[in-house]
Amino acid sequence: MKKLILGIAVTASSLAFAQQTTTTSTTTTSSTSPVAFGIKAGMNVSSLTNESGLDDQGSKIGFNAGVFANIPIASSFSIQPEVLYSQYGDKYDETIAGNRYSYARHHDYIAVPVMFQYNVIPNLYLEAGPEFGFLVSAKNKLKNETDNDVIDQSGDYKDQLNKFNFGIGLGAGYYFTDNIGITARYVAGLTDIAKDRPSGSDAIRNNVFQVGLAYKF
Repeated sequence: MKKLILGIAVTASSLAFAQQTTTTSTTTTSSTSPVAFGIKAGMNVSSLTNESGLDDQGSKIGFNAGVFANIPIASSFSIQPEVLYSQYGDKYDETIAGNRYSYARHHDYIAVPVMFQYNVIPNLYLEAGPEFGFLVSAKNKLKNETDNDVIDQSGDYKDQLNKFNFGIGLGAGYYFTDNIGITARYVAGLTDIAKDRPSGSDAIRNNVFQVGLAYKF
């Protein structure tokens, strides 16, 4: 993972330097926005789905938080690499004898999205790009939601799962000021979370909808 993040940083720096050099050499009257760094945080609504369909998925609320760099490459285009701590997984509820029980799978990742952004207007952008994820924790929890009692919780079983996750993200964002904005993104997982999938069984993939706030320094 360190090599990947280092590679993204080197690429980002190269793109920023190339953009500044091109702008300087072609015109002295126009200006390009500098590279902007920032922090972001928000809510995840995640689920795990299989190839047979989306009809039996259970959603789990989590959070994401991290840092980003926004690198202009043209007047309306930019690249935004990010490093986020992001909670994935799913959750199911069932009521038995008047008590509501929940079963949740908590899969936490270090996510590295690399979004290509297009500014429709100066403050509004659309984005798309890949997300690379690295599993750091996997635990299951059974809970009596009626009395807030944890009935059972597994140990960390991340070694039994695929530690790498790859997905495609689509999203949008709007900056109310030069510094503060709201973001929304959907990431569809393309890799199976299982480390050793039995032959003939459906692959299970991560899906997450994210909404949050971003702050540029």
